[in-house]
Amino acid sequence: MKWNRSYWGFCLFFFVHYFGFSSVMSLFGIWLGQAVGLDGTEKGIVFAINSLGTLCFHLLYGYISDKIGLRKHLLAIIIGLLVLAGPYFQFVYGPLLHSNIWLGALAGSIYMGATFSSGNAAMESFIEKISRLRAFEYGKARMFGSLGWAVATFFAGQTFNLNPNWNFWICTCTATILAFLLFRTKLPIATDTEEGNEASAKSSEPIRFTDIKRLAQNPKFWAFVMYIVGVMCLVPVYDQQFPVYFSSLFESSGTGNRMYGYLNSVQVFAEALCMFLAPALINKIGPKRGLLLGGMLMFIRIFVSGIVDGPLEVGATKLIQAFELPVMLISIFKYIRMHFDLRVSSTMYLVGYQFTGALGGSVMSPIAGRLYDNIGFSHTYLWMAGYVLLFTLIAVFTLSDNVKELAQGILYRASSETVTKR
Repeated sequence: MKWNRSYWGFCLFFFVHYFGFSSVMSLFGIWLGQAVGLDGTEKGIVFAINSLGTLCFHLLYGYISDKIGLRKHLLAIIIGLLVLAGPYFQFVYGPLLHSNIWLGALAGSIYMGATFSSGNAAMESFIEKISRLRAFEYGKARMFGSLGWAVATFFAGQTFNLNPNWNFWICTCTATILAFLLFRTKLPIATDTEEGNEASAKSSEPIRFTDIKRLAQNPKFWAFVMYIVGVMCLVPVYDQQFPVYFSSLFESSGTGNRMYGYLNSVQVFAEALCMFLAPALINKIGPKRGLLLGGMLMFIRIFVSGIVDGPLEVGATKLIQAFELPVMLISIFKYIRMHFDLRVSSTMYLVGYQFTGALGGSVMSPIAGRLYDNIGFSHTYLWMAGYVLLFTLIAVFTLSDNVKELAQGILYRASSETVTKR
């Protein structure tokens, strides 16, 4: 790849951001159990209320992101909240959860939603817009985020064993670096494109309420939402307590924490490689087939983890995610770009994908938590796998096909729409 200052700048931004993000989130479920002392049902309550808080911020951030275009204001606010991670988790969130589960979960849902779940999605959507304006593949920049996550998780289990709160303070430090990087970053304007791509430039224009109304009336939007609710919403639900299950397969919690850190690191290093290769694959097979492939991989991963019981076998199922997540993420961005108005790309990503996924998660998390306590992890995973398979098969018939669009490109689609109007 030729030298592209924007590309390498956001590669570094992704690496630093995901290093801090992983420090907090990779062992969050273990922190709730071992440091705060919550059981499976209580953790399900926390995850569910976090999802509800996330819903609100997905709606807010989605609209704001498309409204303000490529200005830095929203990212600056999110980074400021990330700086507060260390003191917030140690002195506010943890003590509140320990003393009053409902009050703590409510306070945490506001901060977690604004800072991590929705905040991360807003950053991804923002950089995806930049990638279109600066002519680089988003997935190849996002690869460095996976590398940052992998490096952090390699040490996360060890630092957690030394002090459960240290990982949150690491996030505070990385957020300080992000603030500096954002300050030094020069952003393009709508007419400042290296490829002269009118469609890409248009994506940075502000939206109107009528654009949102038109989106809500589009059947393709609801078909996409059905896929997200049926498939993608179970990705975080499964991942939330998988570290707890994996760690329980070892003789001591300390060994389990450390081994999960190593496993997650290997998985995300592999994910980084797949993130680099995924754009070429999705360009070849198309976004719809990419989404279906991701759904089948997720079904296999969850199903197999429910029928094996050794740490080696269970750990191996985690590695399937290294290919699954890049395929899903790149397919989602390309599906949105191909089938929807580019001016509502952030709204589609944060509302159509992230919001509906969080909504499904808010319903599924407490159910999963109760099932974990009542029937165990293995049987719960089998129920989850069946749910994913059902909605993946439904998506075969509901998601929009794109064979012609892939063969002829975006210009063909535009000309076809013109002919239809005539």
